[in-house]
Amino acid sequence: MAFPLLPLLLLVPVTVAFVLILALSLVIFPRPVKVPIKGRHVFVTGGSSGIGLAMARQAAAEGARVSILARDRFKLEAAREEIRLATGADVAVYSADVQDEAAVREAVGAAGTIDVLVCNQGVYTIRPLIEQDMAEARAQIETNLIGTLHLVKAALPAMKKAAAEDGTPRSIAFTASEAAQVGIYGFAAYSASNFGIRGLAEALQMELISDNIHLSLILPPETDTPGRAVEVVTRPEISHLILTTSGMLKAEEVAKKALKGIKAGQFTINLTLHGIMLSLATAGFSPQSSPLTAFAEVVFAGLMRFVCLCYLASWYKIIVNYHAKVKSKFRT
Repeated sequence: MAFPLLPLLLLVPVTVAFVLILALSLVIFPRPVKVPIKGRHVFVTGGSSGIGLAMARQAAAEGARVSILARDRFKLEAAREEIRLATGADVAVYSADVQDEAAVREAVGAAGTIDVLVCNQGVYTIRPLIEQDMAEARAQIETNLIGTLHLVKAALPAMKKAAAEDGTPRSIAFTASEAAQVGIYGFAAYSASNFGIRGLAEALQMELISDNIHLSLILPPETDTPGRAVEVVTRPEISHLILTTSGMLKAEEVAKKALKGIKAGQFTINLTLHGIMLSLATAGFSPQSSPLTAFAEVVFAGLMRFVCLCYLASWYKIIVNYHAKVKSKFRT
């Protein structure tokens, strides 16, 4: 009796996919894990507005004990009241500049042992590097990258001790952006700080895997925040045109998806289809705890590289056309 040809042809790729997923499930690190939030201490920096405030509010709504840190005491108190009205929960507030290592150490010590550390602080000034003052460039590196080092160094000893004592996983999450995956016109210093954060996350995951502490890298697209409302007025037209190709989310959307990813122990937390595409194309040596996502990275990496090249072509075309238009106006 002859077997139909089509089912046999379909059986081959399905079998290959199954075997590959099974093999990936054996080799991926870290192993899949669930990081509890309810009743745990969640410490969020940059927590007085934007994504940080939204994440603190979401964590409080899910039953976490929340602390927030930012520079402005007045904004911190306003954020505390906003969270209390929204969730009924009181949060602890700490005023410190993450560039000040001693101030960070004091605030983290006062807050007590942290179970989930969310390093969400970030500043950016969008303009070509040649037009950017070095003080502005340095501030982005110091706040975004060095500030994160200060926070991790201050919180890590107690986190490691607590994880060893009760065997429950802890989490450290860094809010970067899609600028941690691709350099964008006008974002030279900011992208440098974000690429540094990505490298920090990858290295720390290796260092902390045996301590049951899991790293997450949150990669939001452009987000509707008070900081963006100020920045968008002065950003270069080229940067604006490029950024509009990736869409925009509200801070609340970012917070919900980010916290979901942290609880699932995801290393890379993408929030949009555009972000997923970038991650598939740039996965490289990044940790991966999901066999299905690892399968997608292996199978679609080449295709996503082609898609990314198409995006890059469109971005470079934006730049070339803009400068041609400027030169044309100058000649006339």
